[in-house]
Formats: sequence, C-alpha cells, structure tokens
Amino acid sequence: MILIYGSEMCPDCRECKFNLDAYSIPYEYIDITADLHALKDFLALRDREQVFAPCKENHSIGIPALIIDDVLTLDWEGFIAGKGYTVIHSESASEACSADRKGC
Repeated sequence: MILIYGSEMCPDCRECKFNLDAYSIPYEYIDITADLHALKDFLALRDREQVFAPCKENHSIGIPALIIDDVLTLDWEGFIAGKGYTVIHSESASEACSADRKGC
C-alpha cells in the first residue's frame, strides 16, 4: 500500500491522486492541512529525512510525499512512469502552490 502525505490545496497532490485513481493504484491519503496530528507527523518526517533537503532550501513544502514499501519519494511522476503508465495531466497541471510556481 502507498501512503501519501499531501493537501487538497496543493495542485501537485491533486494531480498525483488523479493519476493513482486513473490507474486504480491503491493508496492511503493523509491530508496534512485537514488534521493537526497529520501535520505534526509529516513535519517530523520532513525534519528527519534527507530527501526533503532540497525542499527546505527552496522553501517548498515537499508534498506529495509518497511512502512505498518503506521507501520515501517525492517523485510521484517517476513512480507512475516506473509502473509503465503515462502521467495524465489534469486541468490543474498549470497551477502551482509555491512562490516560484514550481510546485508544493
């Protein structure tokens, strides 16, 4: 099972979920902006995992964050492609939630 930390406010997270749903890939979604406990869990993960270092440097959040078989990745598009699927860009693909318009 895939565990995803994300937010419904994040266009990248919505697009990730759109693709997982389109390809019937099961996942558990944790909305970090809907629950303070979920936010605390995510922040603890973000504080201890090196994969988030570039996110911290460019002041992005680092979502969607996927945990797949105990491996943490921020590359949901690479995961989709690695499964042999083509990434489907939804209507929110041109949106971004960071100040530099490069994602969450």
